[in-house]
Amino acid sequence: MDLGLNGLNVLITGATKGIGRSCAEIFAAEGANIAICARDSSGVTHTIDALQAYGVKAIGRGVDVADKHALSSWVRDSAAVLGGIDIIVANVSALAVGDDEAAWEAGFGVDIMHSVRFVNAAMPFLEKSKAASITLISSVSGREIDFTGPAYGAFKAALVHYAQGQAIKLAPKGIRANTVSPGNTYFEGGIWENIEQNNNALFADALGMIPMDRMAKPEEIARGVVFLSSPASSFTTGTNLVIDGALTKGVQL
Repeated sequence: MDLGLNGLNVLITGATKGIGRSCAEIFAAEGANIAICARDSSGVTHTIDALQAYGVKAIGRGVDVADKHALSSWVRDSAAVLGGIDIIVANVSALAVGDDEAAWEAGFGVDIMHSVRFVNAAMPFLEKSKAASITLISSVSGREIDFTGPAYGAFKAALVHYAQGQAIKLAPKGIRANTVSPGNTYFEGGIWENIEQNNNALFADALGMIPMDRMAKPEEIARGVVFLSSPASSFTTGTNLVIDGALTKGVQL
């Protein structure tokens, strides 16, 4: 299937590892130009080198997405270099799974405000695109009460609500907005590798809750993100795509 991504310009936050990195690679393999950011500047450099091997334009910058000015500047500068913006993917999370005020502050500043500011900064460029799409990465923790703290789940649920509102508001402009809610996703340097190494009991419990008896690979989540973001999914907006190996038990009507 031709996803219609060739020549489009995609911005992704948190794209040096895990789901974000896999998204960037799949977009690039489909012929899209990519701009990425992450806090790890050296990781950004290595990722750009890998993306350029696909023969597309790939740029990036080390950015703390909780910094409004830094995030907005990256969006504007990326649009200038790429020649516009067609698709944005907000992938960064503070992963604040504690049960204290610090978790609420971190989750609000990163998960929520980074997504809102990203959308707002990109909007003037998305309004000029014929294939404009916004995809926010939520979590199954936004659908069900699980082992994570209350802040993490509450903010992930809020992202779905925000995207749904944006979908309705922006539909007349031809701009789509969706969310993807991944289940437990294992990759090198990720939270689940850390839990496996440092809290094996929790890892075993989490694994045992997944009917498919394994965790997702980043590329399995990324394929859904890329398709949902692409022109091939042009009539899909206001949707929350759950990719979790049947982990969640609630029926999504």
